[in-house]
Amino acid sequence: MAHEATGTSGLAGRYARALFELAREREALDEVAGDLATVRGMLEASGDLRRMVHSPVIAREAQGRAIAALAERARLGALAANFLGVLARNRRLFALAQMIRAFDARLAAHRGEVTAAVASARPLTEAQQQGIAAVLKRALGREVRISGSVDASLIGGLVVRVGSRMVDASLKARLRSLTLAMKGAH
Repeated sequence: MAHEATGTSGLAGRYARALFELAREREALDEVAGDLATVRGMLEASGDLRRMVHSPVIAREAQGRAIAALAERARLGALAANFLGVLARNRRLFALAQMIRAFDARLAAHRGEVTAAVASARPLTEAQQQGIAAVLKRALGREVRISGSVDASLIGGLVVRVGSRMVDASLKARLRSLTLAMKGAH
């Protein structure tokens, strides 16, 4: 199982590196990053899309047509649209989410940024993301890019991960601590 995960990670890294180099060469890093953020949002929002990209039974031609329609509907640039088409033709759509993360990590390193994974109970507003980024920038001394996700089980608060460091300031964690403290008091 670990070997399989490593293989997928290596595959995602190779495709992300190729896309990154091509985008850098064409001076389209920001455009491609924006397009990939759009695709990531679509993947997060649509269970049908996630099933389609992971399904081994959907023919590559059908996946290709679906991806072309998605790219057109989302008004993706030519580079991102062609990239998705290559993934469909090569039967590599299953690793798309990992490829997007690998591209984002490569772009952040290129810009001298660090990425903070922030999980919250509800989607963060742009102002909240900027506030979190500003606090983290003061703490880390580097530009910080927020990669947000929603986890309703947190109830409230945030879980912030930067590299190997994690701060769990969620209501779920506080309630768990309170429950443990109350059990110890008896």
